[in-house]
Amino acid sequence: MNTESAQRMVLGDVEVIRVVEWQGPFGPARGIVPGAGAEVWKDNEEWLAPDHWAPDSDSAVMALQSWVLRSGGRTVLVDTGVGDGRERPDSPHFHRRQDDFLGRLERAGIRPEDVDVVVNTHLHTDHVGWNTRDVAGEWVPTFPNAEYLVPAADDFHYGPRNGYGNGLQEEDRLVYEESVAPVHRAGQVRLWDGAHRIDGNLTLEAAPGHTPGSAVLRLASGGDRAVFVGDLLHSPVQILEPACASCFCLDPGGAAVSRRRILERAADERELVVPAHFGGAGAAEVRREGKGFGLVRWAAYGTEVRR
Repeated sequence: MNTESAQRMVLGDVEVIRVVEWQGPFGPARGIVPGAGAEVWKDNEEWLAPDHWAPDSDSAVMALQSWVLRSGGRTVLVDTGVGDGRERPDSPHFHRRQDDFLGRLERAGIRPEDVDVVVNTHLHTDHVGWNTRDVAGEWVPTFPNAEYLVPAADDFHYGPRNGYGNGLQEEDRLVYEESVAPVHRAGQVRLWDGAHRIDGNLTLEAAPGHTPGSAVLRLASGGDRAVFVGDLLHSPVQILEPACASCFCLDPGGAAVSRRRILERAADERELVVPAHFGGAGAAEVRREGKGFGLVRWAAYGTEVRR
């Protein structure tokens, strides 16, 4: 896929624009999804490769991407990627990155000042990086006119009240202090818990497990449905075997419960499933199949957005 352009689809009255920051092999497939055995990948090689699995290196292929939703006259940005110039020595893919993410947004017709709402599905480093940018040595909100919707449970867990994720990783403190605290100081954060309606088309819903406050964003407009699931899914093999958590889940069992619940509803209501890290088409329609789920089709986009 051409990551120098954005892709577009329309669901009901909502325009959906996909902006990719990076895509490629990320790490050992069975390291990313430890519970999925080699046979799951090999038996499904025909559709997993090359967009989701690189068989030669046995690597999971993933994407870093954000989604822009134009809904009800407002612009909603879902997750903000890694950001530039961040010290992330324990995360090689994220360490000191330099990407033209804001340029890609602008080429898709979105300037920082145009964004009305920023949704952080959770507070991991690759979902909050562009919440802020460095201006004269100070981290300030990238989107000056936006309300940032942050799950209260994650804000507590990763913030100072809970010792920056119980102090288990220095990276958690860096992420919060660089990408979340400055937005708090600017008065642009709204904490929410349980559920939160953004407008008549968009609703946030708690789906804990990956992190304490992990959330999904539901879109319902006209006859179209979609669910932006964040990191409930890192690889399509988790659609086939929803009990398998990723290596990044803080509560694997809780994540599995949330994942099955979300996939069941998606299958029953024909919601397009839109994960944060799927390469290729980046989204899929699913169906119930045996003890798990199967794919009906990948997302179809209109013309690429070039403005």
